[in-house]
Amino acid sequence: MTDGIKPFSFDTPGSLLVEWGGAKRIGELLSGWFEARNLLIVTDKFLHQNGVLDPAKASLEQAGFTVTVFDDVVADPPEAVLLSCVDQAKAAGADIVLGLGGGSSMDIAKLVAVLLVSDQELSQLYGIGKVKGGRVPLVQVPTTAGTGSEVTNITILTTGETTKMGVVSHQLYADRVLLDAELTVGLPAIQTAATGIDAMVHAIEAFTGQHKKNILSDVFAREALRLLTQNLIAACEDGTNRAAREGMLLGANLAGQAFSNSPVGAVHALAYPLGGHYHLPHGLTNALMLGPVLRFNMTGAAELYAELADVVIGPSDEGVQARSANFVNFMQDLMDRSGAPLKLREVKVPEADLPMLARDAMVQQRLLINNPVEVTEADALRLYQEAY
Repeated sequence: MTDGIKPFSFDTPGSLLVEWGGAKRIGELLSGWFEARNLLIVTDKFLHQNGVLDPAKASLEQAGFTVTVFDDVVADPPEAVLLSCVDQAKAAGADIVLGLGGGSSMDIAKLVAVLLVSDQELSQLYGIGKVKGGRVPLVQVPTTAGTGSEVTNITILTTGETTKMGVVSHQLYADRVLLDAELTVGLPAIQTAATGIDAMVHAIEAFTGQHKKNILSDVFAREALRLLTQNLIAACEDGTNRAAREGMLLGANLAGQAFSNSPVGAVHALAYPLGGHYHLPHGLTNALMLGPVLRFNMTGAAELYAELADVVIGPSDEGVQARSANFVNFMQDLMDRSGAPLKLREVKVPEADLPMLARDAMVQQRLLINNPVEVTEADALRLYQEAY
């Protein structure tokens, strides 16, 4: 007699639409979904100035929306960017928020949707489940295939020179998500590689998580990794390859749903200090740490890595240890072929800083507890040294 299924919950946004070119008719879509008509687009200057927003904005205005654009989002956004966006949204009378861009834009959109109607101070929101009340309608449209932010309930803000804090709350899940892979066609190869590897990390760490791993998160993680590994190189080599772009965007989305319910581990814990101190893109920092952490985790995750080998390489009669090693080698080869920087020295991280980074990584205990193998400060230092 078995013990049955261990209790678990699985949360995700209310609705997902996958449609090539869907952004060109987003006004039609939103007018059928919501009554609100005073819309704020949260994005960055690059997307705004390069015309990526123009078709969506024209569609919204044609459908009767009053559109305000906030384009001051930057990577690793500080609190000041969020508060400026809230001020602009309130001044415009915004009653619906559309995040269109990378993870940072979508993260800001989440909290703006809350703060438009909340009387809480930002400082009261940090932590898990601290948001009270509701928010205005929230729609997310990603333009990169990496963060999965469109389907997660977390926002990370830079709160000091090198420190970050997170808001985790059910209210941050979007009402609607549109995956339009046509928006990712202009993404350069190096960003395609870094964001794609970021998404793979989400899938792998969700699948090997210690505490909240469950049947559904496993299903999403496996399919995410299959899509991402099959399409990464094609998307890097030919950015106009529609099938590859669609596979990458859907894969990143599924990985986001997986790790939103089964949190990430040591790769992210070691990546965060790199982003905080050197302002490196999140996807790139994950790519830099993935190889060393995969090898380190083999002692505790061999059976799970063997399962993932069956997904990305194909079934094999080899034993668990061999298939586990095959998976790690496959992932390393994929990263090598992607063209993403693979060593800390390549992105100008000083070798003398590695002990400091190891100390900082230990602060990320909320992530490290999910890792399949315990990570000490000495372990963290060795992992940074291997990545150097």
